[in-house]
Amino acid sequence: MYDSILVPTDGSDHAARVAGHALGLARWFDATVHVVSVVDVSAAGGVFDAGGVSPAFVERLEDEAAAAVERIETMTDTDRVRSAVLKGSPAATILEYVGEHDIDLIAMGTHGRTGVNRYLTGSVTERVVRQSDVPVMTARVTERSEWAGGYDEILLPTDGSEPAAAAVDHALAIATRADATVHVVSVVDVSTVAGRPSIMAPNDILAQFESDAETAVETVATAVRDAGLDVETHVQKDIPSQGLLEYVDDHDIDLVAMGTHGRTGFDRVLLGSTTERFVRRAPVPVLAVRPAAGSEPN
Repeated sequence: MYDSILVPTDGSDHAARVAGHALGLARWFDATVHVVSVVDVSAAGGVFDAGGVSPAFVERLEDEAAAAVERIETMTDTDRVRSAVLKGSPAATILEYVGEHDIDLIAMGTHGRTGVNRYLTGSVTERVVRQSDVPVMTARVTERSEWAGGYDEILLPTDGSEPAAAAVDHALAIATRADATVHVVSVVDVSTVAGRPSIMAPNDILAQFESDAETAVETVATAVRDAGLDVETHVQKDIPSQGLLEYVDDHDIDLVAMGTHGRTGFDRVLLGSTTERFVRRAPVPVLAVRPAAGSEPN
């Protein structure tokens, strides 16, 4: 599933936290780990001299980037590590590196350094999640996000759409190595019912949505059982991102694997915006998987 894993870092604790998971996955999948730090010269923030951006300031950024890379390198227990300090716009440079080095998975923090010398921030991570053709694992520093050697409970949200199903194979591959229970969950978005123009009563609409959600959940659950894994299923009515966050807390979830897109229209359950809100707030790592070209909803 993963032969090469990219860990962009800015030296922050958030980057180090997700790196622990990336290194754990690298051991499971015997993957090469690429550790990079991107120097964003445009973040100079007014640090100029007569010739433009101050060379001393750029040198300082490069030194900090090298130190950030070294911090992650000291966490590794394998010699299959490649490292680099790069220059450019962070999100674009990370995505370019992915294409040039056949990266299969990106792991990055959802937050980063602040101040004029920052080069990984939440907005950079969100752009990478939104645009990356490969899965992106994100994490921030919380009491529950530290790598503990594996995962016992993995949450796999679904709405039955092909884009949302993009995460299934990845969730199953990780769950198989972790011997984890997979929780297949669908959240019926109650906020869409009130504004839906229909001759059906709201209760009838909800009933139809719940039936569709149950079908979606059972389809994925069958794939989980076929993989020889334990599965739990659940359908609930809520605001999607909020319902998923509550499920994570109530069921001691260790990892969430989800598609970055879902259904369109009033019956949507997973959307790009839902994934982004969830990634921003999740207390555990999230593996966001963008659907293959041509499978995204219109």
